Amino acid sequence: MGRGSVRLVRLAQQPSRVAEDVRAALASLGRGSNVVGGVALIGASPVDGRPVEAVVVMPKGVLIVIGVDLPDPALKLEAPLGGPWKADGWPLVHGDTSINPATDALSLSAACTHKIADVAPGAGPIGTIIAVGPYVETVDQPAADLAGSVRVLYPTATTMLAATVSLATAARPRSVQQARDLIAALAPDAPPMPEEMLLGEGFSAYSDDEPTVIRENPLVAIAPTVPVQHPGKVKRPAKPAAPPVKAAKPLPATPPPVRPAPPVQPARQAVAAKPVPPAAAASAPTEPAPKSPHQSKTVKWLPLAAIGLLIVLLVAAISVASGGDDTASTQTPPPPTPATSSPPPSSSAVENIQFTSRASAADQKCASHAYGDVQASLQRTSCAGVKRASFASSIDGRAAAVTIAVVEFPDAEQATAFKAAADNPGGGGILDLATETDQWQGDVPVFEGAAYQSSLDGKSVRLIQVVWVPGPSTPDDPGLVRGAKAALELPVNG
Repeated sequence: MGRGSVRLVRLAQQPSRVAEDVRAALASLGRGSNVVGGVALIGASPVDGRPVEAVVVMPKGVLIVIGVDLPDPALKLEAPLGGPWKADGWPLVHGDTSINPATDALSLSAACTHKIADVAPGAGPIGTIIAVGPYVETVDQPAADLAGSVRVLYPTATTMLAATVSLATAARPRSVQQARDLIAALAPDAPPMPEEMLLGEGFSAYSDDEPTVIRENPLVAIAPTVPVQHPGKVKRPAKPAAPPVKAAKPLPATPPPVRPAPPVQPARQAVAAKPVPPAAAASAPTEPAPKSPHQSKTVKWLPLAAIGLLIVLLVAAISVASGGDDTASTQTPPPPTPATSSPPPSSSAVENIQFTSRASAADQKCASHAYGDVQASLQRTSCAGVKRASFASSIDGRAAAVTIAVVEFPDAEQATAFKAAADNPGGGGILDLATETDQWQGDVPVFEGAAYQSSLDGKSVRLIQVVWVPGPSTPDDPGLVRGAKAALELPVNG
């Protein structure tokens, strides 16, 4: 999936003051990460005469980005979609009839969503990002709103990455042609997109309904061509009468291989087409009439060679069969080995929570699997490797998802500094492996509002996130906190 940042296509001037921050955040998506790719249509107008900051056509979804300018910067913005907003405790109003400053933006988002659904049925998830500015340190959205398809945020690389990961969640990426059609419908003035560029952004080469079994047809067609020519060569020499005296000589040698001949015919055909006439001579002794002395000598030797080949093949088949039985008997014990490793690892004995493994892997590309301040920390400090694992769980009868990352460092001092950066609220984290590799079964978890735990063991740091599936989740949920603490004891095998 490795691909670059989102490709920006500027179509028109963006309408809000926060537009520059939006453009910078979109340009940063995908750097050092394997998650984000797509085409951002800057200043697009899905609805005539009503431009938006951007429409991002991604492999697994579409994002509508609309800017909302606030009167002043704020440290904390309370932004419920259906209620009044507060900036640092002070209410914000926008017009006489608007509930909050995002009322008009949500109306425009709904119109854009309908337009995209009309021009591209089955376009996948369509999410909306309300980008607020000039600056907001923390945006507080209710849990019910976070479970939907709208995010209110101040546009940074970290917040935009988290929103794209949670909103673009189609099971399969759209094809290059589907992406071209959607971009053409939303932005007719956009330049043509080369196939290599769209493939590099994560779009697939083929759509889901395109048949791929066509490539097998040439192999299937080979089978009827070989036996069709074989009978034809046998019938041609059948017309001339062959002298019985010369044909009688190979008769004593030909009867033994008559029975095993049918199963060996494919082997003869695979060697060459020339040995086909001797096979006919074995079944019809009166047909092979030699036309010259040179041909008669060849005919005499070929049946003997065929007999020798048959004997060798029979001996080999018997030895393989007997050897196969021995190997089969000796290889039967290995199946219990995967059977013993397949059951999900259990948690610590304290909580008695069961975990089912969904994915596990290890490599040395630590920063490419991180985001936010955690990614910046890993880019400054060399790590020895990272092991990641994803688990499905059930806590108090409710489905949950667990993502674990174990980051190894050359020394304990670097590990301690990294843990401090990771423990900082809102400082980013490590991306979930099963989400990256599409290995979740059923609903894909969204690790927003996750319960968090971490531990330091010498030169390694373990990071845990646990959420409900489906959400919403909160960091202080007792069940999720209990599951996160239990996951500290889970083995992670890369």
